[in-house]
Amino acid sequence: MKRKNVIVALLGITLGMSQVSVAQNHVDVKLKEQADAPEISRHIYGHFAEHLGRCIYGGFYVGEDSSIPNTNGVRNDIIEALKELNIPNLRWPGGCFADTYHWKDGVGPKEDRPSMVNKWWGGVVEDNSFGTHDFLNLCEVLGTEPYLAANVGSSTVKEFTEYTQYVMREQGVPMSDYRAENGRKEPWDVKYWGVGNEMWGCGGNMTAEHYANVYRQYATFMTDWTNSDGLFRIASGANVADYHWTEVLMKEVPKGLIEGVALHSYSFVEWEDKGSSTGFDEAQYFSTMQTALKMEELVDKHAAIMDKYDPENKIALIVDEWGGWYEVEEGTNPGFLYQQNTMRDAMIAGVTLNIFNNRADRVKMANLAQTVNVLQAVILTEDEKMLLTPTYHVMNMYKVHQDATLIPVEFHSPKYTLNGESLDAVSISASKDKAGKVHMSLVNIDAHKSQTVKVNVKDLGVKNVTASIVKSKTLQDHNTFDNPNKITPLNFKDFKLKKGELEIELPPFSVVVFEATK
Repeated sequence: MKRKNVIVALLGITLGMSQVSVAQNHVDVKLKEQADAPEISRHIYGHFAEHLGRCIYGGFYVGEDSSIPNTNGVRNDIIEALKELNIPNLRWPGGCFADTYHWKDGVGPKEDRPSMVNKWWGGVVEDNSFGTHDFLNLCEVLGTEPYLAANVGSSTVKEFTEYTQYVMREQGVPMSDYRAENGRKEPWDVKYWGVGNEMWGCGGNMTAEHYANVYRQYATFMTDWTNSDGLFRIASGANVADYHWTEVLMKEVPKGLIEGVALHSYSFVEWEDKGSSTGFDEAQYFSTMQTALKMEELVDKHAAIMDKYDPENKIALIVDEWGGWYEVEEGTNPGFLYQQNTMRDAMIAGVTLNIFNNRADRVKMANLAQTVNVLQAVILTEDEKMLLTPTYHVMNMYKVHQDATLIPVEFHSPKYTLNGESLDAVSISASKDKAGKVHMSLVNIDAHKSQTVKVNVKDLGVKNVTASIVKSKTLQDHNTFDNPNKITPLNFKDFKLKKGELEIELPPFSVVVFEATK
């Protein structure tokens, strides 16, 4: 399927040509494009847990002796919340932290582990009580695939390859014996490995050319000639629009040494003046959505470079850091990146996931930053209290797209205009799952206007349509520990199905997900 600047709508996908109109726009659906439409990888819905602020310590991990109910020191309420999300993968331990982390410091008896200073994030001392065993065992409990971001910046090839052996080698090498001594006889199944993180910055301030050579060296010793271990090696990728970085990696790294190239991009007002997570005005909201929607251009341009060197589409684009970034909450450690999560974040999540869905031919994994208490978190905690954010609810609604087949169509959105600038107001993606159910996710980012969406579903023979919505009275609304359910998904009824046409009234700054069955 040719990649296009497309948005997706609910439609008959197997019964020939259909027409869909959205806010007076004409949408053509071509059966030929549907026939080879990609599967939306469940890994697009991945998460990220760094040793940063209260993400691990005081977030996930409270210790086995905590009065907070836990499993091996990890909060049970967080475990259950993430199971409900069907999280497909979890990236750890960084982030910038990854290239300062020496894995052997985090194995063996906890009382014997050395402490370390987390110099990147708050300068706090960590005791290494949460290490590789704790993380990989947690992933088994969650039923999710681990994504280990391993140290390149301050490590050695020997340390790196010993880590892969410790984790994956069943027996016969010193590292497998070392693992058994530390209480784990059987290896873990770890497919996804990050070969360093942000090597252009906190990973070593390298040039693309230098890192390409370093990557080749590390990737060579991770497995054998044919990668019989089935590793998915992910190169540290570009910062936002650094297309030169992607070009160098795609050109200089042999295809047999690489399975994925990363990309990092955040949404914000201004990088040097990010503003409050809750006390923002409409202009700041508009600026944030500008950077969020920029993801479409970034993915398309990086993917175009990848297409040039990898026309067979064997190397994946991995957007393993994305989300909203604002100033920290008043009175908190500036290095902990703790922020609240409002309807603005619900908009970021909805449009970004739609962008990834619609580019599922090249985007095979993404990781929201971060899971608990950091940046655009899905979960916030305070002592024994826990709440689910609007972002959590959007991702929970969108999980219906995981491993479903994309339904692509061309679409021209109405505009959201402020101070002479305009953005696409409506974002849509859709898919058909293996049970034949069709799901459509719609976002209206306009702060004031509702949007009328008309979808011709006659060819589907639709009889049953249901929907859920995330909305609130103001963009600044958010869940608090005193009112944790201020924003939760609601049944959505503001649509009509008549003579094969589904007419939807999409409220301002809202996210709606439809399910249609015959």
